[in-house]
Amino acid sequence: MQQINEIKKNIMKLCAIPSVQAPALPNMPFGKAVYDALEFTLSLASEMGFETVNYDGYVGEVIWRGKSEEQTMGILCHLDVVKAGRLEDWKYPPFTPTEEDGKIYARGTLDDKGPTICVLYMMKELKEESFVPKHTVKLILGCNEESGWQCMAHYAKVAKMPDYGFSPDGNFPVLYAEKGIFHPQFHFECDKNIVVSGGEMPNMVCDYAYAIAPVNEELIKKHGLSVKGEKIESYGVSTHGSTPDKGKNAIYPLLKYLADMGLVKSYVHEALFEDCYGLKQANDETGYLTMSPNVISAKDGKMDIIVDFRYPSTLPPTFIEEGSAKIAPYTLLGNHQKPLFNSKNSFLIKTLLKVYNEETNSNLQPMAIGGGTYARALPIGAAFGPEFPGEDAPVHEPNEYITVKNIEKMSRIYKRAIKELME
Repeated sequence: MQQINEIKKNIMKLCAIPSVQAPALPNMPFGKAVYDALEFTLSLASEMGFETVNYDGYVGEVIWRGKSEEQTMGILCHLDVVKAGRLEDWKYPPFTPTEEDGKIYARGTLDDKGPTICVLYMMKELKEESFVPKHTVKLILGCNEESGWQCMAHYAKVAKMPDYGFSPDGNFPVLYAEKGIFHPQFHFECDKNIVVSGGEMPNMVCDYAYAIAPVNEELIKKHGLSVKGEKIESYGVSTHGSTPDKGKNAIYPLLKYLADMGLVKSYVHEALFEDCYGLKQANDETGYLTMSPNVISAKDGKMDIIVDFRYPSTLPPTFIEEGSAKIAPYTLLGNHQKPLFNSKNSFLIKTLLKVYNEETNSNLQPMAIGGGTYARALPIGAAFGPEFPGEDAPVHEPNEYITVKNIEKMSRIYKRAIKELME
């Protein structure tokens, strides 16, 4: 691929921008770094000859005019990233992209900056080959995917959402369904003298939590905790909230310790980690419900715990709302993201699956995931890559990376997918 070095260079430039959501600034609703990532990508697209729009710093758009304006196809990506977590767990600094042994390490390489740059370059390549899409193509650049989707809400107010399309922010061969996503912040009581803190974001398994509380050496040892100064510390392994079994939740042993000490009711642990209501038994063809308590805080006798629920696609939204109400009073964070479900025989799914199988000489079937992508913002949408079957994909984990081999492979797949959908 002639442009591979240019693609690599710009993936690394984009990943060097630490686009984690930060306090708003004028015209920068998600902070300066996120805005810088948006401006960098729009500037790159403009240099390629595409029309670009910056919608008030919330979201950007790269427009490739087609033969007809009757319909539009969207390719929805995001430029914001989750926090890096503990820096000591990274092989290289997370915002200093480093290439080694055919891999580029940095936060955002796979989720979702790498695929975004690949798609942009494939649009450029098709344009330079004089291909004219049958409908206008819009590459939409979200800036708040990881922390609430305010970008998509703003886009819906100021522009028209494309009629159909895909998001390169999931798995190959193609995802026909995504589970519903629900983030309640449960409110409990606890001992008024303890302080507890842990977790970075609702959709990341907590890798560190601590409590300032009485120390019982026997229970500290029993639960695998440690004491440093006035803090009782718990260490885990972060991973994406949709696959909590891949990680190790630091809140689990700390909360059990506090319950054993009588500082928190044992019911809290039983409801959130032992699933006393049997919510995790719910399942369908898209998988089982997952429940991951990822953020905890406690002070002055009040304890709040944010849980990441991913529930099967064919269940009604009321299932998780009513199930959560059984646990404790709660405040819903962000939006309740309803499930996505496409027919496996729809034009979009069949076309994307055909492209993937022919490009990779495979014979795979469409999949369902627990993760949530921008595909569900479209009237008809599906997630399509960038994670390849059977490969390690450290999304939301330390040492996130993308391989140069997969950059080339996914670029070929995206180029052909755009062409086949637009011929």
